[in-house]
Amino acid sequence: MAEIVANLRSVCDKILYAATKRTSEHRYYEPRLVAVSKLQSTELILSAYEAGQRHFGENYVNELVEKALNPQILEKCKEIKWHFIGNLQRNKINKILNVPNLYIIETISNDKLADVLNNSWPRFRKSDDSKLNIMVQVNTSGEKEKSGCDIIQVSTLVKHIINNCHNLKFLGLMTIGMFGYNIANGPNPDFICLIKCREKISDELGIDIKNIELSMGMSNDYEHAIELGSTNVRVGTAIFGNRPQKNTL
Repeated sequence: MAEIVANLRSVCDKILYAATKRTSEHRYYEPRLVAVSKLQSTELILSAYEAGQRHFGENYVNELVEKALNPQILEKCKEIKWHFIGNLQRNKINKILNVPNLYIIETISNDKLADVLNNSWPRFRKSDDSKLNIMVQVNTSGEKEKSGCDIIQVSTLVKHIINNCHNLKFLGLMTIGMFGYNIANGPNPDFICLIKCREKISDELGIDIKNIELSMGMSNDYEHAIELGSTNVRVGTAIFGNRPQKNTL
């Protein structure tokens, strides 16, 4: 518990400091910290929650369902907000939409996935007017093994969601980017690419740029991402330490 508290405090302090280095145009919001609890124990999630953390990210549907329905988490973490940040298969949509306290799905990469979520959400939402928060994932690095829509398709996909998916609420754009980029070489080009994608959809679709979030930055580069304008950072190992192997669960 003490280590989690100390790690969280350190990460939050670094986020606040990085936020002071943003340009004036990015100072209208407080960056959101998502604690990535993938493969971490229920006990560690409870510790982070007790220390004040509310947003948690998970990569695997089955693991998210198991944790979200854990009796201890249901009892002690009533204000928890789950972010799904992994690859979502259409055959697992009903599972994920049934998750208590599901806050957002950050990994919408094509119109078919958006359509299925849009058509399915009314069966799960708690009130008639509640929409499912989503982000569009962009493959800014162009790596074949990375998920996300192609850069040139971002505006088209966002337009489709806004015009045709009335049960979804578009919050912004997300990217993973290439791992291990050295910022000594200058600003991360994947982050710059996502920023330009935001500007493009703002211009083309008439959306106030302040209403388009940017989810970029992880444990190794979240401070840099915040300096460039990230509104949402996904941090795991800097909070929980090295995660166990998947087969140890």
